[in-house]
Amino acid sequence: MLHGRGAEADTVEALLDGARAGRSGVLVVRGDAGIGKTALLAHAVECARAADFTVVRSSGVEFEAELPYAGLELLLRKAMGAIGSVPEPQQRALRAAFGLTAGNAGEPMFVGLAVLSLLSGHAGDGPLLCVVDDAQWLDRASANALAFAARRLDAEGVVMLFAARDGEGAFVAPGLPELRLGGLDATAAGTLLAERGAGLGTAVRRRVLAEAQGNPLALLELPLALDPAGGADGSGAAGAAGPGGDLGPDPLPLTSRLEAAFHGRVADLPRGTQTLLLIAAADHTGHPDTLLAAATALGVGVDDLPPAQDAGLVLVDEEDRLRFRHPLMRAAIHQRAPLPERLAAHRALAEAADPVHDPDHRAWHLAMAATGPDEEVAAALEATAARARRRSGHSAASVAYERAARLSTDSTARADRLLLAAEAASEAGELPRARDFAEQAARVAAPVLSPGSAAEAVIRARTLYVRALADFWQGAFPGAHRMLLVGADAVAAVDPERAGRMLVQAVHTAWYLGAAEVEETVGRLAALELPRDAAIRPVADFFAGALGVPGPASASAPPTPEELLPAAAAVRAANGGDADPRELVMLCAAGMLRGQDDQTYELAAQLATESRDSGGVGRLATVLFFRAEVEVFESRIAEAYATAAEGLRIARDTQQAQWVSQLSGALAQVAALRGDEEECRAHVAEALAAAPGAPTAPGAGWAYWSQGLLDLGLGRAGSALERLELLTEPLLRHHICTTRSVPDLVEAAVRLGEPGRAAEPFARFERWAQRTGQDWAEAMVARCRALLAPDEQAEAYFTAALAAHDPHRRALEAARTELLYGEWLRRARRRSEAAGRLRSALEVFERLGARPWAERARGELGASGALVTVHQETRSLAEQAGLTPQEGQIVRLAAHGLSNKDIAARLFLSPRTVGYHLYKAYPKLGVASRGELSGLLA
Repeated sequence: MLHGRGAEADTVEALLDGARAGRSGVLVVRGDAGIGKTALLAHAVECARAADFTVVRSSGVEFEAELPYAGLELLLRKAMGAIGSVPEPQQRALRAAFGLTAGNAGEPMFVGLAVLSLLSGHAGDGPLLCVVDDAQWLDRASANALAFAARRLDAEGVVMLFAARDGEGAFVAPGLPELRLGGLDATAAGTLLAERGAGLGTAVRRRVLAEAQGNPLALLELPLALDPAGGADGSGAAGAAGPGGDLGPDPLPLTSRLEAAFHGRVADLPRGTQTLLLIAAADHTGHPDTLLAAATALGVGVDDLPPAQDAGLVLVDEEDRLRFRHPLMRAAIHQRAPLPERLAAHRALAEAADPVHDPDHRAWHLAMAATGPDEEVAAALEATAARARRRSGHSAASVAYERAARLSTDSTARADRLLLAAEAASEAGELPRARDFAEQAARVAAPVLSPGSAAEAVIRARTLYVRALADFWQGAFPGAHRMLLVGADAVAAVDPERAGRMLVQAVHTAWYLGAAEVEETVGRLAALELPRDAAIRPVADFFAGALGVPGPASASAPPTPEELLPAAAAVRAANGGDADPRELVMLCAAGMLRGQDDQTYELAAQLATESRDSGGVGRLATVLFFRAEVEVFESRIAEAYATAAEGLRIARDTQQAQWVSQLSGALAQVAALRGDEEECRAHVAEALAAAPGAPTAPGAGWAYWSQGLLDLGLGRAGSALERLELLTEPLLRHHICTTRSVPDLVEAAVRLGEPGRAAEPFARFERWAQRTGQDWAEAMVARCRALLAPDEQAEAYFTAALAAHDPHRRALEAARTELLYGEWLRRARRRSEAAGRLRSALEVFERLGARPWAERARGELGASGALVTVHQETRSLAEQAGLTPQEGQIVRLAAHGLSNKDIAARLFLSPRTVGYHLYKAYPKLGVASRGELSGLLA
């Protein structure tokens, strides 16, 4: 029975009620050791089983934090029978994560999606409860996967409950609802103590209540420590207390007191039972075969177990696995065991582990048993780290590399392993640890490597690269940029390809510093002498060319193609078909700089497909941003909205502030085109707030452009010009959105009667357009010239612009040119010609839902004396039906014949959630079945 937890129990039971109705929910319960987290989770399990829930449960174990996905594998072992219900790419990721098949598991977020699908499939048609106790001890990969799954919960009928102890380990789960447990009130504490310590003397009872401070576990265990024999006056064995049951004048912290109390109870058990419990405490799995093998090696066996069961310290669950009654029990036994016995337990477990099928457990138990440097064990741990890295368990890999470094017998090997630990920590986002390991590596290497030697240069460059990435991800762009340049200089002569990769990354950091820094960095990249077959060469060449700089020097290297798709093919070929996706994503940015929008879109579509198949969830937000950009530029407004909305959901779920900012900016642009002022300003606010501490928000350019475009469409030319001029500042002048916004700046300046304010930006735009060689860019230049030219020259530029436009690929821009031309014709009193142009523009604006521009065209038509048509419905069918962006996406895919499972794989949802949203959409669309969708949306 729970005492004093009525409100907390109600919260948990409300989540269970929601799951029975098909709604999912999550809660993270936090608090001190013994505060009642485990009891609250047990109450949830009891209620769930009474309501016919499927239940999966597990607990984090401190010693298991070194193995990627170990916690997840324990949690899901019963659910794996439903693996067939999971979309195929997610099946592959989950099997690879658990080491069941070869291959890369993908990012932990993708494994998290597989977890969500698996739990949904395991539940069948009913609700499911997933419980994880001691989540602070989960390995990082498992924790990230579970947190991501929890953020994506929707309509699966799944409840996820986590309990995490304060002050130890870490279970970082931003965005998930939390419930913090405090101590019991005096009434509840007294009632609970009365159940366990009814025979305590009054003085001792008061002292226990005072020392426990409402901590339920302390109220239950301290009386036993005072009087394990059950004496009424507290005169039994002292256990964790002082002589005669006195708690002492200066007690230890409560958690330590509880561990001492637990250990005191263990100390009274037979020797063989203590040894068996120590083996169980040192092994997270509780697997009977492993425990028996290790126990046999130390001369104990199952006959030694009953005393521990009789004392209520352990139990055997339904899978015959040994479980401790409370997580603190395991820690107390392991930490307080004599060192020789603890080492012997780990040696026995290492011998019990299969070196072929379970080399990672074996390596870690050997490491825990090591008493000094041991190169054989260090090599085994390094191999474990490499396997963890292949499974995207970068945090676990970092821990293993660092432990291998400590066990190394050679300083050079120690420095190399510390650098590997630093690089893995960087990939895991553990930036302070990455910096610390890199600095340790530099200190270890300094005495053994000759200054100026090739080995010293490489170590220095690798160290600087790790530190630079740490600074970059924390928004310290100038320092990061400086370290990348210094590192590239240091290694250019001995490892030019490494230098090239550092300079390509430096182009990225320079992007946030200003146009001058970008040009200077690209100049360094162009001057670098790369080997003919350097894998980074095509990326460096194409990026340099995008900014009008000749590519890196080489005596005999073939030229990199000028077109994006052939350049991407060259990058893949240079890397043996297995190019780093991050480099291909950077090519997308270079393609946009070159004005190759159609090829950028095709490459981004390829990368999106590859990301969905391989588990690159985090990377997908970046790729979807490039797709949304092109869709905006090519007047595919509804598609841009859906793409950017999906990308923003992923960016939020993966905690990528940079892409939250960028994608919010893209959504602001769509809202501006539609004339939705409130939505535009909301997205702008998120775009500008998403990167605190950085010189400017990553999405600032899109945000300013969107505000300017909104004002321009609504006739506020002065405000529009002020907004658009923000983009011409040095920090933003080189951005893609700045370049593309110049025609709007020109129009605003001309409408305000101050065309001179557009002169310099337009000159830059004209040079860029000429360099791209794109017809659509030529059309935009001609339109700007028409606005800036005297009346006798304007018409020629208008007709040239319309001739260069492709009204099918960029219908909005073609229509805006027709609108401006129609306005010019009306002012020239050529009303009949004006009406034809304006009517044509109006049709496009209404079809695309560009309401401000449609109203402007309609107003101009009226001023020309032409018949003004009734306002046409400009919203899509999905908008008219009131579908959410996610519902609209699901409906479109279902209309094209995709199954729920296929849609789930594509959108990173569970099949059950897809079905839920479809059934919600049917009545809104006025259909009764899936078969009617194709005709409706045709």
